Amino acid sequence: MVQEILQRFIDAYRQPGEVADGQRLTGRRIARVLGVDVPHEVIAAAGFVPIRLAADRAMATPRADALMGTTELSPRSRSLLEALLQVPASDLIVISHAEAQFPQLFAILREAASLNEAPMGPVQFLDLKHLPRASTERYNRLRLGEWRTSLDRFSGSASGDDALRQALSEADEHRQQLKHVMTLRAGECRLNGAEALAIIGSAAILPEAEHLELLRQLISRSSALSVRTGRRVFVTGSSHEDSSIYERLESCGLLVVGEDHDWGDPWYVRDVTHTGDPLSTLVSPTRHVPMVGQSVTQRTRSLSTGIARVRPELVVHVCMPGDEAAPWDTNTVRSACDRAGVPLLVLEPSHFDGEGALQAEVRRFLEPKRQDVKPGPHLQSASAKKSSPATGERSRKSLQSVAAFGDYQRTWFADLRRRVDAGEPLAVVNANAPQEILRALDIPFVVNQWWASIVAAKQQSRRYLDLLRERGFPVEIDAYSSQGLAAVFDADPEDAPWGGLPTPTFLQAINGTDGAARLFEAWAQASGAELFLFERTIDARWSLFQRWWESLPTQWNEVLEPERLDLLVAEMRELIANLERRTGRTFSHGKFAHVMTLVNEQEEYYRRTRDLIARTVPAPAGIADTMPATMTPQWHRGTEWARDAARAFYEEVAGRVQRGEAACANERVRLMWVGRGMWSEMGFYQRWEASHGAVFVWSMYLALAADGYIRTFDGGRDPLRALAARVVTMGDELRMPTWAAAWHVNEARTHSVDGAVALADADPFVLRALEQSGIPVLALPLDNFNKEGADRDAIERSVTQFIEGPVEARARMRAAAG
Repeated sequence: MVQEILQRFIDAYRQPGEVADGQRLTGRRIARVLGVDVPHEVIAAAGFVPIRLAADRAMATPRADALMGTTELSPRSRSLLEALLQVPASDLIVISHAEAQFPQLFAILREAASLNEAPMGPVQFLDLKHLPRASTERYNRLRLGEWRTSLDRFSGSASGDDALRQALSEADEHRQQLKHVMTLRAGECRLNGAEALAIIGSAAILPEAEHLELLRQLISRSSALSVRTGRRVFVTGSSHEDSSIYERLESCGLLVVGEDHDWGDPWYVRDVTHTGDPLSTLVSPTRHVPMVGQSVTQRTRSLSTGIARVRPELVVHVCMPGDEAAPWDTNTVRSACDRAGVPLLVLEPSHFDGEGALQAEVRRFLEPKRQDVKPGPHLQSASAKKSSPATGERSRKSLQSVAAFGDYQRTWFADLRRRVDAGEPLAVVNANAPQEILRALDIPFVVNQWWASIVAAKQQSRRYLDLLRERGFPVEIDAYSSQGLAAVFDADPEDAPWGGLPTPTFLQAINGTDGAARLFEAWAQASGAELFLFERTIDARWSLFQRWWESLPTQWNEVLEPERLDLLVAEMRELIANLERRTGRTFSHGKFAHVMTLVNEQEEYYRRTRDLIARTVPAPAGIADTMPATMTPQWHRGTEWARDAARAFYEEVAGRVQRGEAACANERVRLMWVGRGMWSEMGFYQRWEASHGAVFVWSMYLALAADGYIRTFDGGRDPLRALAARVVTMGDELRMPTWAAAWHVNEARTHSVDGAVALADADPFVLRALEQSGIPVLALPLDNFNKEGADRDAIERSVTQFIEGPVEARARMRAAAG
């Protein structure tokens, strides 16, 4: 009997779709839930049965493949998309922002539905945030309130606060029973880890009353369970969507007695204090923080608490393929284990390749001679001898307005170093952070991505990756953005680019990817800098405005959600107060308005330049010129020099058009470059001009400057809110379906593009949209920053064949059409 009870948990955990089918047959309304932080209590109060949706990496993905083609979605994203597409239209789908990939999946569904490419029932996106601030709590309250209203609309009745209080009370009872059952694992060892994971996971799948009754039956019959043996293990790192890793660990003589990943112990251990307002229970940013959203402090506390609670003999840190957060946690986990005196086994993505690879790594680790060895190839020094720098092909520059940029940059950076050496603070910010605030406060700052481009241009990428690898940091994740962190460890003044990046006082970034916060927290710890993270919010509307590039510059206050602007404005005001307190400087609203005016003027010149190039054949300039001509002043936007540099750029291009001068006199085909530029090898873009008349006329740099930055604030509108309106959409224009795809297609058409070339990290949804619009696409297996292992000859052959095949064919059609 007791084994039958366990099997019911296991079956539900393995087959949530069958549970949904069974509930649907009884007349219950189903809500399929993607995201660990979705409050199931709200769904239950509205009359739905919440059933978790998880990835099955072994499943075939025909619908996802048909929708997305050959684009490079990760295996997990593709299986999640397949599962979402298989949800019956009668069911509700609820997706949260618990992981960075989930907004993309929501946007794919939204786009597919708008194009009538996939039948879809109601889909909701719940954008809960988790930074511990009052502004975040206010935002969560608004979003939860809107979500409750929409749930009631779909259910056809108002749930009310009494129903929510009842659901919260029942959920608390459910968690208490789960806590009781889990003592059978950590205490009595009558459950193994795979069984416990199935019991916890099925709590988000089975109807609550049914699951609760099974828990009670299991407790009453627990004496019939045999005692399990094995070396006690605590599992941390990536979240698990099935029990396969636990089963493989336990096949090696281990016994998983606890974990701190999302779908294990944290699902039930949190205690909830009810207040008069039931919504207040749910809006706290720290109520259920997904693993990828936890700070270093939270991760350390969680792991230390778990180790103290279950007293393991071994900790296993799991870094599954595609997880961008767990590898950044490795050093944090190692430190916590060292303090607790517990050995650590790190399972890296390579350990999941092939049948038996994981078990082989576990057995190697458990061998007596390996007991005192800290595993993990990332800890082996890759720079026992100095790495020789990679070499890249430099471009030929033809624009005179760009000629002085290098000298200006060097003079500016030397002055910045002098100011920092004299005691002024230095800020380093990600490119999408609101750096105009620093400009108004006259705080010296460096843009992280600019520094990465300098590292690449100076051929130092391999050495900088070695500096990270030596210290146990991941080098396959956020390699481009992590060069500032690497600079902290650069003690070689001869090789340091431009004398090296000074140690920052402040770090600022948008919390937009699963690895971003981890990277910047590691940077703050290594440098002693004060870190300020901004929330990354998502437009959760199912129906979006079209042709954003026409409406956002002047009508941003009408088309963007006020909740998103309110949150970012509140965060920026908090940042300003922090900077004033730390530096003794005073933020001038008048000076800030002047900075914003200069930015708008600068971007208007870029718009005029972009439009000139788009309509002029042959093109007056290629992207080997326009990329540096755009980006160097962009790092200085908000200054007179940057505005004047953009104007000089426009005037020179206009003069070339008037004189009939071209980047390539024998232009026959026009190409666009999708994604980040190869700053270390700008000559790549000119390689096919002489041989094929092929000119790269478009990159995101000039185009985004033209369309993505202008935010007017006339008519008494707040310039700080205008800045928020620019920042909240950054990233959407380049990587979000409905936003990015339509824009790239529009740019390809207005530039008369014959083909698009992209790097490995280019947005797959954009490439699909270009192909569907008739633009041939070539995706290169190449990284813009780290080209170790790249087959240069094969890449050149691929581009040549691409140009000589579909690109020239389209160019002939364009020429024939006049």
